[in-house]
Amino acid sequence: MSHLLARRLLCGVARPSFHTWTRTPTLNKQAVRHLKSVASKNATEATTSPVKPSDNVRSYMQPIVDIRHPNFITLPAQHLRRARNIEEPPLREKLSNFWLRDNCRCTECVNQDTMQKNFDTFSIPHDVRPVAAGIEGDNLVVTWDHENHRSVYPLDFICNYIFSHKPQSAFHSQVQWTAPDVQDNPPTVPFDEVMNPDSEEGIAKLTRLIQIYGFAFVSNTPVSPDETKILLEHIGPIRNTHYGGFYDFIPDLALADTAYTNLALPAHTDTTYFTEPAGLQAFHLLSHHPPPSAQSGAVAEGGKSLLVDGFKAAYILRKEDPHAFEILRKQAIPWHASGNKGIAIRPSQNFPVLETAPWRVRWNNDDRGVVPFGGESQDADLENQELWYAAARKWNEIIKRKEMEYWVQLTPGNVLIFNNWRVLHGRSAFEGVRRICGGYINNDDFISRYRNTNFSREEVLRQVIG
Repeated sequence: MSHLLARRLLCGVARPSFHTWTRTPTLNKQAVRHLKSVASKNATEATTSPVKPSDNVRSYMQPIVDIRHPNFITLPAQHLRRARNIEEPPLREKLSNFWLRDNCRCTECVNQDTMQKNFDTFSIPHDVRPVAAGIEGDNLVVTWDHENHRSVYPLDFICNYIFSHKPQSAFHSQVQWTAPDVQDNPPTVPFDEVMNPDSEEGIAKLTRLIQIYGFAFVSNTPVSPDETKILLEHIGPIRNTHYGGFYDFIPDLALADTAYTNLALPAHTDTTYFTEPAGLQAFHLLSHHPPPSAQSGAVAEGGKSLLVDGFKAAYILRKEDPHAFEILRKQAIPWHASGNKGIAIRPSQNFPVLETAPWRVRWNNDDRGVVPFGGESQDADLENQELWYAAARKWNEIIKRKEMEYWVQLTPGNVLIFNNWRVLHGRSAFEGVRRICGGYINNDDFISRYRNTNFSREEVLRQVIG
């Protein structure tokens, strides 16, 4: 028996060929005395010899994966932390046997084209156990007692679950803003870059800017509804609603909504009345003509667009009035769309103004229903409603502060696309006839496009698989 192997067995390390715990060695007293003597001699030599361990010796000094427990394996989390330069301390070192077997990443278990499971989870015995496990290169390799199946798990995959960092931390950090922050240099990408058939850098930049700031402009867009529609579909499918899909309208009240007038609109989010409001929204001003009665040479006036960062407003509210923030976060409110004949839409449940899982602002006072009674008595009802109205008043005051309001005059060829879950929009009153086109895109479709143009396939899979 080599001195190195004797030392490893004395320390309780299992079969060196696999660097793992598979069983506890049983030695008689004479063998133990011999091993202690060998270990002592080697320890003395190690402290006096300047010779570094050979590569062959280092190959046996792999971290131990402990498989002795019937329900879980214990991983060398601290070793992985050092080896992979992870700053966070491990959240856990133990992973369930069944969980590991269910999440095998091999080609037999996961269809590599669809990334879907190829097996029935519940055909696996509930007490499945590993017979061997170890770290091999950049993988955790486990052999199971059931069908002698061999699973290979990339260490990046394993580290997502034993350390505190989350896969979605790869998302670009959002930047909250006020009007002075974006007034002179709003996030913008030229149309030709976004639509470049030879590169996805332009669409990646556009989706990234929307993710970071909540809005972006696409400049030099052809002044055409058809080209605008193609631009939006380059991000994701256009969402159909009771207004249709892609919209192209003038202020003629063709639909019973104040958007179809020339009146001013305060800052709001759209589609509050859907269980899941629209994710992205787009506006392209195709034309703005003065009223027919105007003198020759008159210029159409009004119709500036308003944007407010709802996440910044929520941050300010929580800082200035935490109690009001909690009320708007917890008190669910009814929302509705019922102005058009044959249309009566409301969410599957009431929702608060501020949602935090996920973060989402739902605010349109015109579409808000009746503040509900929720107390255990009449006095409690009165108090709850007074508190909600006070909190909503504070919120309304914040989003109307001058520094919060980013006003911009839309022009033909400059398409505005914004995150309807975050950025409130409105407009000033206007004269004449404006023609605007645009559409909605679901948030899931937007995030999918953002992921797939800004991250590698491996990073995307780490984000979406969980």
